[in-house]
Amino acid sequence: MARRLLTSLATIAVAMTLTFVLIRQMPGDIVHQWAVQLQMQQGISYEQARLQAAAMINYNPDIGLFEQYFSYLGGLLTGNLGLSLTYRIPVSLVLVQALPWTLLVTTLATFLSFVVGCGLGLLGALRRQSLLDPLLTLYATLSQALPPFLIGLLLLLVFGIGLEWLPMRGNYTPDVEPGLNLPFLLDVALHAVMPVMAFALPAMGDWALAMKASATSVLGEDYLHVARARGLKPRRILLRYLGRNSMMPLVPSLATALGSALGGSMLVEAIFGYPGLGFFLAQAIDRRDYPLMQGIFLISTMGVVLFNLAGELVLARLDPRLRR
Repeated sequence: MARRLLTSLATIAVAMTLTFVLIRQMPGDIVHQWAVQLQMQQGISYEQARLQAAAMINYNPDIGLFEQYFSYLGGLLTGNLGLSLTYRIPVSLVLVQALPWTLLVTTLATFLSFVVGCGLGLLGALRRQSLLDPLLTLYATLSQALPPFLIGLLLLLVFGIGLEWLPMRGNYTPDVEPGLNLPFLLDVALHAVMPVMAFALPAMGDWALAMKASATSVLGEDYLHVARARGLKPRRILLRYLGRNSMMPLVPSLATALGSALGGSMLVEAIFGYPGLGFFLAQAIDRRDYPLMQGIFLISTMGVVLFNLAGELVLARLDPRLRR
């Protein structure tokens, strides 16, 4: 446990360092870009605007990269992720506002696709000679060929514009009062339907094929024959023996999917105007908002690494052989 935890921390540190360096290698003079905007907005001289922009970004091109890096680390140790240049508020506040919406959509989508996909894959393994098998393969092939943002556009055209069943943009209607009340929760759920389906529909095919392959290999195991010989109920054999053992190889992939989804999707969230991390990352890249980019990349990296670690722990809990 201690060794894996140290490995996870080292991975986060390396990814954070690479992100810091790569962001600062982006072409163009970010200080000049923001200085021109400040000069136009405030009517000050270019020199004053450049000094103000450098202070806002916490970036001085005249000092070395190592000094900038250690200054950034010092801020992290005190919980200071910097000031967002776009929104003129601390990056931590932007992350706190955006992270719950990303978690809501991506977590629901990941678990929905995993449960439905595993169920379809299990049925496909049990009925390999039926019509379900080619239909499942066809769906998986089509879902892999269509990226989530394209499915999001199709959902928007059909259910948002054509049928007008679902709201097209935002996370809730401005007229609804936020809080733990039924109208607000229902409105949030309606706004989340299309983003959730845009994430979930392409992933269902992948989980279905993976579960089908895993279940097919488990079907020939001796313990299934022994369970049938003991007279156990088919439902128990299906869930406790076949389903559980077929699902165990997919647990690390589920953890990776949850961690990767933590960063959101720039294109999907931009299509629906959904204010998650992916939406703000697109804004940060477009406007060269270095502090906000670093904060979102840091959260995404930590999510992938920590969810992978959690997946290993859950797999060890499910499989006694790994515990021993």
